Amino acid sequence: NARWRGVRLREVLQRAGVAADALEVVFGGADAPVLAATPAFVKSLPVERALDESTLIAFEMNGRPLPHWNGAPARLVVPGWVGTYWMKHLASIHIEPRAFDGFWMKTAYRVPTGAFPGARFTSQETAETTPVTELLVNSLIVSPVSGARLSRGARAELAGKAWDGGTGIEGVEVSADGGQSWRDATLQRDLGRFAWREFRFVLDTSRAGRLDVAVRARSRNGAKQPDKLTPNPSGYHDNIVQTVSLEIA
Repeated sequence: NARWRGVRLREVLQRAGVAADALEVVFGGADAPVLAATPAFVKSLPVERALDESTLIAFEMNGRPLPHWNGAPARLVVPGWVGTYWMKHLASIHIEPRAFDGFWMKTAYRVPTGAFPGARFTSQETAETTPVTELLVNSLIVSPVSGARLSRGARAELAGKAWDGGTGIEGVEVSADGGQSWRDATLQRDLGRFAWREFRFVLDTSRAGRLDVAVRARSRNGAKQPDKLTPNPSGYHDNIVQTVSLEIA
């Protein structure tokens, strides 16, 4: 999580003027490709997402000037959308009446059309593929790590983080019996719908042996993490239920 401060992108666009036929907003950064053959990193957003009140041009991160490695002097912040749109070292902004035709939109960061939920980027969509857009509901166990040894009978707590594309986390469930039953973890402080939500769960260490623990998050819109990955060539949106294997002795 980070606290971003800057100006709403829509205020900049509205001051510049947004024509009635505006379709996409195109962004370029100051950094150059490492290899000469690599296309310059230029991305676009649907005009309606660019005008959303949550989309920012950020100058500060966690109360301090934006560090160089985080995109100084200014970067794009698109809450709820995947990081490929969060352009660092922002150098140019163009409002366009047509779909941007660039490698990082037309070829890279794409998934099969209709395979995943979330916001559509219709001007960049084809019958075969579409750009990745919103984050899917997901969770991550941060402690204990898979393979850890726990003392039998000792108190042991599972900890992790859950997030989604901006509806907010409604709950996190934990299973220690192969998914036959699920129990609610305890959610920690809600820092906002775009922030990850920490969770905790006390494990039962009364029996010696292997303990497989699975965790799945649930969004306020009812979405849950799936058991199987939806196939796609680049492996994007891997939000399947995570399992860690622990040893109790």
